[in-house]
Amino acid sequence: MSNKILISWLGITDLKAAGQIPSRPDEIIGDGPILGALKTLNFDELHLIHEQEQSKADAYVSWLSGFVTIKVIPIKCSLRSPIDFGDIHRVMDGYLEKLTGKEPGSDISIHLSPGTPSMTAVSILLGKTKYNTRFVQSTKEKGGEFVTIPFDISAEYIPQLVKNADKKLTELSYSEAPLSAAFSDIITQNPELKRTIQKAEKIAVRDVPALLMGESGTGKELFAKAIHNTSLRKGKPFITVNCGAIPKDLIDSELFGHVRGAFTGASSHKIGYFEAADGGTLFLDEFGELPEDAQVRLLRVLQSGEMSKVGDSGSIKVDVRVIAATNRNLAAEIVTGRFREDLFYRVAVGIITLLPLRERTGDIAMLADYLMAKINQEASNQPGYINKKISIKAKNIILSYPWPGNIRELHGVLLRASIWADTGQITDTDIQEAMIERPQLKRAKELPELGDGIDVQHVLDSIKRKYITQALKKTAGSKKEAAVLLGLPNYQTLSNWMEKLDIQ
Repeated sequence: MSNKILISWLGITDLKAAGQIPSRPDEIIGDGPILGALKTLNFDELHLIHEQEQSKADAYVSWLSGFVTIKVIPIKCSLRSPIDFGDIHRVMDGYLEKLTGKEPGSDISIHLSPGTPSMTAVSILLGKTKYNTRFVQSTKEKGGEFVTIPFDISAEYIPQLVKNADKKLTELSYSEAPLSAAFSDIITQNPELKRTIQKAEKIAVRDVPALLMGESGTGKELFAKAIHNTSLRKGKPFITVNCGAIPKDLIDSELFGHVRGAFTGASSHKIGYFEAADGGTLFLDEFGELPEDAQVRLLRVLQSGEMSKVGDSGSIKVDVRVIAATNRNLAAEIVTGRFREDLFYRVAVGIITLLPLRERTGDIAMLADYLMAKINQEASNQPGYINKKISIKAKNIILSYPWPGNIRELHGVLLRASIWADTGQITDTDIQEAMIERPQLKRAKELPELGDGIDVQHVLDSIKRKYITQALKKTAGSKKEAAVLLGLPNYQTLSNWMEKLDIQ
């Protein structure tokens, strides 16, 4: 016959019933939840978990033995707080695991009435999912009774938990820098990057615009947030804008806002990014993607500190620090007329150039370990997830790869490998399968070999004709946009080329 065990916290009401804690004169305590349950339900043992002074716990057990003959086993524990979920879970889960391992055939019930609501919540979660216990509640009128929890946490809530965990994992794949990012979060032992961090720290404390340049995935957003959090504007708004993701006809409205009726569909007033960032920092990511007319209006705001909403004849003052980021070579684009020189120099007061991962000597292995630990931490709440380690062979592949997508690509590969790996170790095969193969560009063999009779001008005209045709097709015949794609200073140059090459 199985041993019937009741597990219960020793609550304040129970101590009051035993006279260990004074009660108000008008307060009717009665037996307390524990004695009330033991008078109406049969158990072989009472396992009494408590964090009270030992003298109070002993006095309660002595008082209880005057009413019932059940065997009482006191379990002393330590909690930072009676409502600390982490500590409560540690104590209850640890004891249940020990008890079920020691007495696997026992009939275990958990008393839900004594203790704090946090203790009750943890007891229900553990009893319904991990240990399959019964539950007891007490009332003054009925004493103790077995109660049914009318839902199945495993069937009804665990699938949603997995869904939410997967959502978190998907968010993790974006590798977005945390809002609290600091320069100490930048993992490196590379001397050149350390010097870059020192420059960024100096720029951070000066209230000047900054321009972050580097390939995609090198950590420009992390640097931007670290600069903001080190500046005098810390605690004020930090607004991120992806300039390349805003449709051209909405750029003014998104940056500066609009008033009601400013255009078709403007049914209410809208606050733009500049106004939202007032007093704080505006991070203009993909800065080089801004079209020329938007560059002009942005320059005006940076020069005057004033902006006008679309449809509003007045202007308002804004106090915004701009940090811009780009993977383009803006100096080269200034030469071709693609980017305004005056806007470049207005923003590029503090220039920070970030190294690509392939040039960060000594950092790749350290970063891989750091990102793997971060992935393990973020995925730890997924049912069945096993922490992963990178094998030696897998790390050798990581170290030998050039990582054209930089830290973002490394993070993505490790994340995919952690999902696909069947064991606690990520193998070289897991890494290889997690890598996204980049097709090699085929080298065109259109250019003739150097020899007698070659017509260089004819070859150049053929190249021009090919790319002009492609550019016009891609821009639906817009000469202005095609000129931008071709890196020409203006569409008039394109028109001249088209006329010379007889392109209609």
